[in-house]
Amino acid sequence: MTALTRLHDTIFAPLDRADWILPTLARFLFAAVLAVYFWISGLTKLGEGVLGIFQPSLGAYAQIFPRTMEAVGYDVSQLGTYHWAVVTLGTIAEFVLPLLIIAGLFTRLASLGMIGFIIVQSLTDLNGHGKWGDGLVMGAWFDAPSGSLIMDQRSLWVFLLIVLVVKGAGPLSFDRALARPKAVD
Repeated sequence: MTALTRLHDTIFAPLDRADWILPTLARFLFAAVLAVYFWISGLTKLGEGVLGIFQPSLGAYAQIFPRTMEAVGYDVSQLGTYHWAVVTLGTIAEFVLPLLIIAGLFTRLASLGMIGFIIVQSLTDLNGHGKWGDGLVMGAWFDAPSGSLIMDQRSLWVFLLIVLVVKGAGPLSFDRALARPKAVD
């Protein structure tokens, strides 16, 4: 048994010192799996022209405030500054936060922002789009199917971002380049 333990330690001890693996892999997986998803979603919310980000599309309001839009007959002119600000800031966040995570700039803060974004997105899907009772969308933990949108997929998204909140961006990042040198005790 001692030989087996020693073999185990010999093989896996280097991983104990490899603090760069988790944050680097988390940023890579975020870029590979989620960044384009959020950017394409952001593109669907842009209005016409160069300043379209400040004049969100009708679809942007319908995605973010589905019940409100239905109540006003999809007439955006009946909505106020609050609705415009939420849609505009949400759209900007879909572009900026993933870019910050990929670049490794303000990674912990950007990851917290993305976690908040995913929570709001999920609550909007469940409440605003009326998916609370849809087991395929909501799903459940500790069940056999692993493909539900909210409990399964988005839980893994949030976990990936929590790794970045806890570990930071890793060595290949602007965060590391901008960090102050640590004082030697």
